Amino acid sequence: MHQYAYLQIGLRKSGQNLGPDSLSVFGCLLDEGDSMIKVRKSTDRGHAEHGWLDTHHSFSFGEYYDPEHMGFRSLRVLNEDHIAPEAGFPTHPHANMEIFSYMVSGRLAHKDSLGSTAEIFPGRVQLMSAGTGIRHSEFNPSNSESSHLLQVWLTPERNGLEPNYQELDFASEDVENRLKLLASPDGSEGVMRIRQRARIYAGKLSAGHVLKLPLAKDESGWLQLVQGAVELNDTQLTAGDAAAVEYAGRLELKALADAEFLWFAMA
Repeated sequence: MHQYAYLQIGLRKSGQNLGPDSLSVFGCLLDEGDSMIKVRKSTDRGHAEHGWLDTHHSFSFGEYYDPEHMGFRSLRVLNEDHIAPEAGFPTHPHANMEIFSYMVSGRLAHKDSLGSTAEIFPGRVQLMSAGTGIRHSEFNPSNSESSHLLQVWLTPERNGLEPNYQELDFASEDVENRLKLLASPDGSEGVMRIRQRARIYAGKLSAGHVLKLPLAKDESGWLQLVQGAVELNDTQLTAGDAAAVEYAGRLELKALADAEFLWFAMA
């Protein structure tokens, strides 16, 4: 899988009168505690309007193709979808992909070839591991309210795994001015198990609140701002913007207005 061209950076130790914890990144010096952040603006995403579906693509998808935006680490698809009432995706196949769905508003009905039937809504997330192959449909059951969600695909640790389906419910207080872990490689702490070296978090911040984002030294991060306005270190983001983070250093997220976001930490 391709990564962002701007993130193929290669970190190396520098011996030019720098401290032992300094790094050189394309001539830019980073001291311990710094991170390299690149913004993906909401307005720069791919966009498609199908009448029943209004969608924005952070990475190349469908008829939207940009070789500079093919994915990031194990992230391959990140679509923000608005599905019209009583509309949706008919039954279709997937294979060898971890598919995560996060509802912003409305509801979404799910049915798959494993026999799983469910409705998800804000406070309930789902993770479908397509593995060797699965077929499913997604449908907005409301006759008046649109479904607003993020559809996220990550490549699995390896192909040919057994398909499965998981859900996780969480309370509003679980994400209020804090991070809620939704999925991890071992599925500990009662969260969903994702078959990739990745952790998925959700959070909501009230204006003025500050939160530290977890990222190990061998991980890269992707912050997807769903609603509101934030400042990641000194980088400002507004609704729909994202930030790709390389080199784990100081990562502080401050809400400039009430905000909702997803945080992906990936090895």
